[in-house]
Amino acid sequence: MAGGAGKYRHLSRDSAHRQALLRNLVTSLFKHESITTTWPKAKEAQRLAEKLITLGKKNTEASRRRAIQIFYTPHEIIPKLFGPLRERYADRPGGYTRVLRVEPKKDDQAPSAILELVDGPKDMRFALAARTVAREREQGLQTLAEFTQLNVKKVTQFRKDGVEALEREIERLNLEKQRKEEGEAEGGKRQVIRGPENEYKFTAMDGVNVHV
Repeated sequence: MAGGAGKYRHLSRDSAHRQALLRNLVTSLFKHESITTTWPKAKEAQRLAEKLITLGKKNTEASRRRAIQIFYTPHEIIPKLFGPLRERYADRPGGYTRVLRVEPKKDDQAPSAILELVDGPKDMRFALAARTVAREREQGLQTLAEFTQLNVKKVTQFRKDGVEALEREIERLNLEKQRKEEGEAEGGKRQVIRGPENEYKFTAMDGVNVHV
């Protein structure tokens, strides 16, 4: 469970270096909303991040002082934690973060992962759900697949105006795809013929090659 109690990972560091590493990771997480690191580091940083959001939701002087002690740039992160993030997660009972496994860039690297704040602008599961819905609608499915419906519920349940936000993202994806297809079609109308001495550019219009 995210942020749950249990035996923690030492991360091959002594206590002071381990705490410094985790403070750096959560500072980056709350600043950028998504970070990539190794799987063990992501899981440990997730525990601390969950506790910090709980402090933000308490919104007391004591919780604010505790959070200030953890962030490396509290002047930048504290207003966000006790402002927009507290409001974002007001109705969510837990699970404010998510860890996603990703392929390491090199074969000899440790297992990698993305640690992200859920329901934010970089929520990968939300983006993937929107792409899946857009694709299934394009295929003409009258009813979304059961697994897709489950994912849609998960990513919209606690997000503010979740269903509307998902529809806006789907619309954005459709427009993006339409523009891409139009661009490819327009690009296909132009071709370059190179001769031994001269270069000729032609534009195909109604099946007629016109010298430009």
